[in-house]
Amino acid sequence: MVHPFAIPPREPPASPWSLPHPAEAGPGDLMAVGGDLEPGTLLAAYRSGLFPMPYGRRRVGWWSPDPRGVLPLDDLVVSRSLRRSLARFEVRFDTRFTDVMLACADPHRPHGWITPAFVQAYRQLHELGFAHSVECFDDRGDLVGGLYGVRTGALFAGESMFHRATDASKVALVHLVEAMRDHGMWLLDTQWSTPHLASLGVIEIPRRHYLALVTAAVA
Repeated sequence: MVHPFAIPPREPPASPWSLPHPAEAGPGDLMAVGGDLEPGTLLAAYRSGLFPMPYGRRRVGWWSPDPRGVLPLDDLVVSRSLRRSLARFEVRFDTRFTDVMLACADPHRPHGWITPAFVQAYRQLHELGFAHSVECFDDRGDLVGGLYGVRTGALFAGESMFHRATDASKVALVHLVEAMRDHGMWLLDTQWSTPHLASLGVIEIPRRHYLALVTAAVA
């Protein structure tokens, strides 16, 4: 079976919006408010170092954190217990993309932000071949963990992950890193860092350094 990362995506129409360039921004993580979530707009944002999140009830905010969280692929921390967990799940790519997004959007999760509009927008990116999911299934065939994000060039912009079984989201991350290596990808963006992500090897780098990496990754 051909891996989804090996299938060339279909480029959408260009965005009509002029997004701000983070290199010219002042302090703060929020760069702009407005625009839309059309595929061309989303891709233009990721390729310039931005990503969207809801801003208020109906508007979109465009963010470029300083510092930025990234996971150097060679520094992924795979503990002894996580290594044992790798054999507990069946892992697939892009077979349950919408279900992964909906699980990440569970309103009972703290700090939930994924709205129906975001689910629809990223489903369109998925259909074009830019957005991908990594899914973990238990021995009963139930979806118990996973993650999703956007791939363009050598960049994978991780958006969110979830788990319903211990280590399931971490196992998805291990398989993502392996697939990135296999397909010549080298920049894994996590947006911000958290103590949980730091325990897996995520580091923080200055915005200007991240923007230089993005330019090279999407060229």
